Amino acid sequence: MTEPGGAKRRKAERRGHAGETRAAWLMRLKGFRIVARRYKCRAGEIDLIVRRGDLVAIVEVKARPSLAEAMDAVTPYGRRRIISATDHWLAGQPDHGRLSVRFDLVAVLPGRWPVHVPAVFTA
Repeated sequence: MTEPGGAKRRKAERRGHAGETRAAWLMRLKGFRIVARRYKCRAGEIDLIVRRGDLVAIVEVKARPSLAEAMDAVTPYGRRRIISATDHWLAGQPDHGRLSVRFDLVAVLPGRWPVHVPAVFTA
């Protein structure tokens, strides 16, 4: 018999993947190229890595009822893990010395187009 927690987790994962897909389309419409989705390393995870020219945006995607709740969901601990994962990803880029990195948020809100918040935090 399947435990209720497992079903809740799968539903949350599906909702998260759908939110990441919507966020990726938003960033494409803004002229960014998707470099990576769900980049994982020992240090942490990055939802989306997008690039436009020499600007790389590290995008955290949060599906929440409001923009304020999405912004609050990016905790200091989460920020540290995102920054560590970013350092790991950058180390593998041959042109990392000329890249500008920015940490963005895309809030996926119910019944609305996703909201892009550039430079939601700094390293």
